Amino acid sequence: MKMQGMIGLAVFDIEDGKQLGKIHDFILGEDWSVQGFELEGKGLFSLQVRTVIWEDIVSYGEDAIMIRNQQAVRQVAADDIKHTFLLGDNKIKDMPVLTSDGARLGYVSDVYFNPELGKSITGIEISDGFISDLIGGRKWLPVSSQITFGESAIMAPMASDQRLEECL
Repeated sequence: MKMQGMIGLAVFDIEDGKQLGKIHDFILGEDWSVQGFELEGKGLFSLQVRTVIWEDIVSYGEDAIMIRNQQAVRQVAADDIKHTFLLGDNKIKDMPVLTSDGARLGYVSDVYFNPELGKSITGIEISDGFISDLIGGRKWLPVSSQITFGESAIMAPMASDQRLEECL
């Protein structure tokens, strides 16, 4: 599954069948895992966001995400969220992907994860610009423990360009 395709999905609690909002963004961990997601709309205070952690997700499909109950929605200080996918100061979307020898592979355009394998992120979709995408298509880089979050870039080991695969 791609994260970009899940942004905007409706979130329901299975106890009451009530829609609690829509996915606004994903929260990512340093270990390349999906920690949870943010719901649209502000929290009680403008510096807080409504979140749901991964463990409170019961199931998800193409049309909706199902969570345990309304108590699974928590208020979290926005500053406490280290990495996000789409929005904020620490977003990874559009962040450059660089190798340790200084080669730019492109920019993060999406993130892949396989729900059947748990919350681990399996790959990063990389764009090298509109024209390059049209000519050669986007590529994806399988995620390993050697790929790290930097302050201004995603850092990959040397020769990662040889590990790039065609997007399906």
